[in-house]
Amino acid sequence: MNETYEKYEQLKNALSSLVRAAVAFSGGVDSTFLLAAAHIALGDRVTALTVRSPLFPERESDEADAFCAREGIKHIVIDIDPFSIPGFAENPPDRCYICKRVLFSRMKEEAERLGIPFVLEGSNADDTGDYRPGMRAVRELGIKSPLLDANLSKSEIRALSKELGLKTWQKPSFACLASRFVYGETITREKLLRIERAERFLFALGFTQVRVRMHGDTARIETDPSEFSKVLSGAEAIDRELKSLGFLYVTLDLGGYKTGSMNKTIKE
Repeated sequence: MNETYEKYEQLKNALSSLVRAAVAFSGGVDSTFLLAAAHIALGDRVTALTVRSPLFPERESDEADAFCAREGIKHIVIDIDPFSIPGFAENPPDRCYICKRVLFSRMKEEAERLGIPFVLEGSNADDTGDYRPGMRAVRELGIKSPLLDANLSKSEIRALSKELGLKTWQKPSFACLASRFVYGETITREKLLRIERAERFLFALGFTQVRVRMHGDTARIETDPSEFSKVLSGAEAIDRELKSLGFLYVTLDLGGYKTGSMNKTIKE
């Protein structure tokens, strides 16, 4: 852990030098750790900015709000309708760039209104190994990525989060609901709600890491192989529930859960 602690000290020193900052805060593992570290380094000179949108389950924004209230961190919620963003619903391969360009622009505008010179986001060292067009928006807008700059990996962030007593240290990874669609498939509010309800049902059954990927009328469930038995034992209920939401077919991906699995059509 010595190397990890050194990275953490590097992170805190970098944050302290910013004087004032706003953190793009989703309530996930990375942004919670970044916000906690920034709060340690900057005290009340840090502000959390959370985007509320159909792209994120309500439980995520509720958890973000509860964390800030508990820690005494100023929290501002920004409402954004992704369907007002030209090109988003068509879901092209650079959809994440199109969307994040608008989201981070709005957060940057809010920070400037508050007289805050820096906006921070929670990408980490592991995020460089996948297709992430949203990072182009981060670079173009001058958003800072302190965890990436400190070369902190996801496992190191979880370990440090545990040390800091953050409940998110073992929280499952989460990505916006738009990542559940194959590129080129039109995204609608109804489809987003269908995905959210399907995943909420699976989490209620006790799954810890699960995705429901949409391929037209087919729901492809991704979960860790260690949880395949839960799918099989609950197959009838899962099939019935997801079909009641509008899916015609419900399948289990035997390859298991993988981040960025929808990017295969781009890489191959």
